[in-house]
Amino acid sequence: MSPLARVSEAYGPRFAEFAFEPAFTAAVDQHVSEIRDRLEASGPALVPTAPDAGLLADYALGFLDALEETDWREPVGHDYAVCRLTAISWLVKRHDLLGDDDLYGRLADC
Repeated sequence: MSPLARVSEAYGPRFAEFAFEPAFTAAVDQHVSEIRDRLEASGPALVPTAPDAGLLADYALGFLDALEETDWREPVGHDYAVCRLTAISWLVKRHDLLGDDDLYGRLADC
């Protein structure tokens, strides 16, 4: 399973928390922005471009490797890693980066 599919499968279900956790939603939004900047997927357009799926997959894999090296365990709440992984999953979903491997179907308007 690709790093993007792995992250999406694990953290995509957290999108449901956006409806009742505004602080989590805001934190994930900030992480999405930071990831776009890091991958240079932002620009002058009002609607940001999709990140390169390969670059995002490499980023996700590196992030997952770093978490594994530190023996990170997912907490009950929302720490930095949960927010970052949920943001990666949101970018995957928003830009349909899994294509035919899409695990959840299309979200209406992310």
